[in-house]
Amino acid sequence: MNTSIGDIMEVSLLAGKIMLQSGGETYRVEDTMNRIARSCALSEAHSYVTPTGIFLSIQGEERDKEQTKFLRIHQRQIDLNKIVQVNDISRKISSGQLTIEKAYPLLLVVESSRSLYPAWLQIVSAALASGFFSLMFGGTWNDFFPALLTGGLGFFLYLRANRWVQVKFFSEILAAFTIGAMAYLFFYLGMKIHIDKVIIGSVMPLVPGVLITNAVRDLMAGDLVSGLARGAEAFFTAFAIGAGVAVTLALLM
Repeated sequence: MNTSIGDIMEVSLLAGKIMLQSGGETYRVEDTMNRIARSCALSEAHSYVTPTGIFLSIQGEERDKEQTKFLRIHQRQIDLNKIVQVNDISRKISSGQLTIEKAYPLLLVVESSRSLYPAWLQIVSAALASGFFSLMFGGTWNDFFPALLTGGLGFFLYLRANRWVQVKFFSEILAAFTIGAMAYLFFYLGMKIHIDKVIIGSVMPLVPGVLITNAVRDLMAGDLVSGLARGAEAFFTAFAIGAGVAVTLALLM
């Protein structure tokens, strides 16, 4: 084996870090890291992943050649495109189409790349989704455009606030508070809207759907720590959204 254990570990950890930061499930992150390590003819490779950290232990052909590293994860977001790219790289390594030395710079490019969709497109998509969600939950076309504007503004503030503060909880409260205030403003101006339908449709882009799905998937796979941690994060996100709207309605109505 020409590749050192240190190089294999760096590539495995980088792949796992990108996937975990991009919203990948625990089992997928662990499987990817183990595939990369075992594709290099290592005798043993073990990984343990939580939403906030990665443990990786690799043992070489000789019993005394063993390394264990821990990597702390501070930021997490949803970027399924990066997960797909890392999956593609790891499978090429496993099939022998790509070496560890060539894979590392490719992973660095994936890590440093921006989101596949620019911020303006995310805001427009959130706005349109908000309008159609208001219709889906029983609203009328009178609710569509207020929900479109309210949802777009709320998501815009959510993205901006994420750059100002490190705690996502406050960004979600600010966005939800703004959504509630905007919906009440349209109602106060005399527009014939269903304020509840406008609010429900507008907060839907903020709902942690991927977090809830991953939490259930981790629990079903037996990853109890990760499943409970993701579930708690989803709960606090939902609580922040509800608290922001509740404060607005309590102050204005």
